[in-house]
This record gives sequence, structure tokens and C-alpha cells, in this order.
Amino acid sequence: MTTPTPATRLVARTPEDLVAMVPVVLGFVPEDSVVLLTFGGAEAFHARLDLPPADRPAAIRAAVEALLEPAVRHAVRQVVLLAFAAEHREAAEAGRALVAAFEEREIDVVQALRADGRRCYPWVPGRAAVPWTGTPYDLSSHRFTAQAVLEGVVTHASRAALAGSLDRDPARVAALVAALSRGEPGEPAAAAAWVAEVVAGHVRDGTVPDDAEAARLLGAVREVAVRDATLFLMDRGNAPGHVALWTDLVRRSPDRLLAAPAVLLGLAAWIAGHGALAWCAVDLCRAVEPEHPTACLLGELLAEAVPPSEWERMRAQPAG
Repeated sequence: MTTPTPATRLVARTPEDLVAMVPVVLGFVPEDSVVLLTFGGAEAFHARLDLPPADRPAAIRAAVEALLEPAVRHAVRQVVLLAFAAEHREAAEAGRALVAAFEEREIDVVQALRADGRRCYPWVPGRAAVPWTGTPYDLSSHRFTAQAVLEGVVTHASRAALAGSLDRDPARVAALVAALSRGEPGEPAAAAAWVAEVVAGHVRDGTVPDDAEAARLLGAVREVAVRDATLFLMDRGNAPGHVALWTDLVRRSPDRLLAAPAVLLGLAAWIAGHGALAWCAVDLCRAVEPEHPTACLLGELLAEAVPPSEWERMRAQPAG
């Protein structure tokens, strides 16, 4: 997956800093993963993929293509490559293929590191300022971790834990289902105006709706016109508030109402620079509606590392 770099500013000076940077920019601590950090292009972005098996050449080629293509498109000049893997042997083939591919396109690989949770090692010979015996690191005490805490940036223990933060709460889902009969949305045009007012109020105040209001909101955004109008309420300034609101509504949604709040959360997360959360929301939407057009579009934006700054241009485009 490729995603924009979030707003938190981190200045890495050592290989240990680079390893510690990754959980902050991803939002979780990666495992069995390849991570790309980019520098010098028009828009910085980062990327994470599952580490391809050493005995799967096709999977390695696919990983190389997935990471190289957006780097070339965004005119990236320098990259850092990191493998989060316990064993060097499992990561070695992918590392060599990645470095060769980036060098062929004249993109400088500044560092290529492997981290196993306790020490970081060279991933590819000559591409790391650490000894072969490794250099210890401790994410729990690193200054980047402390900075993230101070800035309110949540870092999950794993991608599964990040995805788990969107798990539905059965008791809250049941309460919302009970309220659905009292939440008829009405005509789409009127519903869109009501949704706009209610959503703006909750985003502004940092509040969440009660069960009756939530039921009406979820019923309303099932309508494509209402959902699309709600998408265009988002901008770079209010996106974090939308993330909080739609996360709450996702966790209260029954399956039949889940697609719309999930895709609204995904867009808000992308605009806010939380690419991994946006991917989790896309996956959640596709789990109940595999061909959801907005989820598919958002998936393409994330895969192509389209920066959130593009959202303002997209909002300004006339319909049709």
C-alpha cells in the first residue's frame, strides 16, 4: 500500500531514527513487511507491503513494481528501504531486487535496513550505516515515540490492532438497530441538508450523535446523493474531526449500513494523512460491498500515492 506522509514532522539523523519513524508514519508497528520512505519528490509518501517470500520471484517482482511505480511518477530522488523481518534470509532476495530496480531508475537508495524488533542490520551490502552485527534500538523510549504521544498520534502494536480499532461494538450496534425505525431519512435533498448541519456540528464540537440521530444519519448516507454531498463537506482542516465522527459510526453500524460510513471514514483518513487507517476503512467497506465505486476509487488514490492536497482540486471540479 502507498500512502501520503502524515503531518507529524520527524527529522531522522541515524538508522535507529529511521526505524523508529516507521511506526509513527504508518500508525502501527509493522511485521514481516517492506517499508519505503521517500525524499526529494514533489510530494513525500511512504509505503508498506507484506514481505514477499524469498522463494516467490513473481511476488518479489510485484512488490518491486508496486513500490517503484509511484516513486518514479512522483519524481522521487532518494528513498530509504526497510525490511521488518526476524530473519535476513527471508528478506534478502527482495532487498537486492528493490535496490537494483531503484538504482536502475536513478533513484538513490540512501539506506537499506532490516529491523527485527530489537536490532537493525544492513539489509543489502553497502546500503546501511550500521555494522553487520546490528545496532540496538528501543521504540518505547525513542524521541519519535514520545513526540507522537505529545501530539496525540496513536501508534498501534500491529496492523491487525489498527484494523481492530474499527471493530463493531455489539451492544452499540444493537442499540442503533433498535433506533432505526425512528430514523427515517426523508427525501435525499432534505436529508443532505440535515446531514450537513448535523455532521458539521459534531465535527466542530468533537461530539458524537445519540442512537436516534446516528440511526437517521446512517439511513440518510445510504442514499448516493447524500453520501456524496457528505464527502464534499471534508477539507484538510476538518478531516480529523470527520475521522473521529465516522470511526464512531462505523463501530455502531450493522452490516447493511456499514459501507457508507466506512467509505466516509476512509476518505477523511486519507485527507488527514492517515493512509493505513484509510486502507483499513476501504477493506471494511469492500468486505460488505466488494465493488463499492467510491471505495474502489479511494483504493486507487492510495495505491498511486495521490497526496491529500489533491482533494481540494477534486472538490473544485464541476460535477459531470
